[in-house]
Amino acid sequence: MNQPSSKLLHGIALLSILAVCAALVSQHVFGMRPCAWCVMQRLIYLAIAVCCWLGLLLRRWRPAETLATVAAAALGICGVMSAWYQYSVASNMFSCDRTFADKFMVGLGLDAHLPWLFGIFASCADARVKVLGVEYAIWSLILFVLLTLAALRALARPRRA
Repeated sequence: MNQPSSKLLHGIALLSILAVCAALVSQHVFGMRPCAWCVMQRLIYLAIAVCCWLGLLLRRWRPAETLATVAAAALGICGVMSAWYQYSVASNMFSCDRTFADKFMVGLGLDAHLPWLFGIFASCADARVKVLGVEYAIWSLILFVLLTLAALRALARPRRA
C-alpha cells in the first residue's frame, strides 16, 4: 500500500466534500442562489470524491487505483474548465439557460430530484458573487487546480510493497 498516496487521495476527497458543504452553507444560510454552472461544479466535486474513495477501496488492484486517480485528475480539469467558463463567459450572459451546464444538469434530472443540492435558482449573472473580494467561480477554479495537481502527484508517487 502506498501510504502517502492514500492520504493524498483521502485529502482530495475530503476537500471536494468540504467545497460542496461550503456551497450549501452559502446557499442555504447566506442566500447565495446557484446557477447551472455552480451546481455542475458541485457534481464534479462529488464525482472527484467518489473516484478518490473508490481508488482507496480498490487500491490492492493497482490498475483500478490508477484509473480512479486518473479519473479524479480528469474531473479536476473539467472543473477548471467549468469554473473558468462560468467566470469568463456565463457570468457575463443575461441567462445561462440552454448552456451546456443547464442542459446537462436538467438532462440528468438532478435539479428536480435533489433541488436542495442541485437546484438551479439563479442566472449566471445573478450568481456572480464575491467572497473576500474574489469571485466565487475563481475560488472554485483555484480549488480545482489544487485538486488536479494533488491527483497528478498521487499518480507520480512510487508504490511501496
